[in-house]
Amino acid sequence: MLASPLMQRGLIAAVLVGLAAPVMGTYLVQRRMALLGDGIGHMALTGVAMGWLTGAAAGLGDKDALAVPGAIVASVGGALLLEAVRRRGRTSGDVALALLFYGGIAGGVLLIGIAGGTSANLTGYLFGSISTVTTADVWLTAGLAALILGVGIGLRPALFALCHDEEFARASGVPVQALNLLVAVVAALTVSVSMRVVGVLLVSAIMIVPVATAQLLTRSFATTMAVAMGLGTAVCVAGLAITYVQPLSPGATIVVLAIGAYAVAAVAAPVLLRLRDGRARRTAAA
Repeated sequence: MLASPLMQRGLIAAVLVGLAAPVMGTYLVQRRMALLGDGIGHMALTGVAMGWLTGAAAGLGDKDALAVPGAIVASVGGALLLEAVRRRGRTSGDVALALLFYGGIAGGVLLIGIAGGTSANLTGYLFGSISTVTTADVWLTAGLAALILGVGIGLRPALFALCHDEEFARASGVPVQALNLLVAVVAALTVSVSMRVVGVLLVSAIMIVPVATAQLLTRSFATTMAVAMGLGTAVCVAGLAITYVQPLSPGATIVVLAIGAYAVAAVAAPVLLRLRDGRARRTAAA
């Protein structure tokens, strides 16, 4: 498997996605905005179709060349729009997400048809397709993943304060509005990074499920993020290895593995917590 250039590119992309996606997912879970990735992912689908349309208009031989840049532009725009709606309070958060869901899917299907493609061309973006990962995609994914990790880890104290209690963070002098916009933009970039590996319909799962699993096993915010990054990387690499042997969808395989890990953790967590508490009591008694 490692001798194949295709799988080499896929593995690099899978590791980068597994590391980066749970970082922003940790903040989204803390803010109770777990479905934000889904909404942005649907907007990214419209961006893919916009990239196709632009490539067709420019006469490019490979219409797919501008798909990822188009997804970045559309997902960032959708995230900023959602944040603006949320801040002004004119539309509830769930209604705003619904608008992104339906508008993103409809816009993607409509524009891809105008560009001369079919809905089948969107399948790889909907559910992930390692075979479409190019060397340019790997470099773009590496750059975006580095930015996500830099923001998510480097600004962790400020972002934790924002996500834990926004009013307290504002009273403490934290630039709440700027950080809200930053979280929205970086979440959009995370969706764009993960799109090739797990697909826009499943991207929220790799952002959220490893975090939910880590929360069952850990007690601190920093430890939760670290464990989620490890779990995300493990399921992405394992899912890719399975799809090398069996002709399965990589995105679906990765998500099923992530949910399976959550189920195992849900069963094991109470036992581990009892053992940990018992050890702590024995230590205190001694």
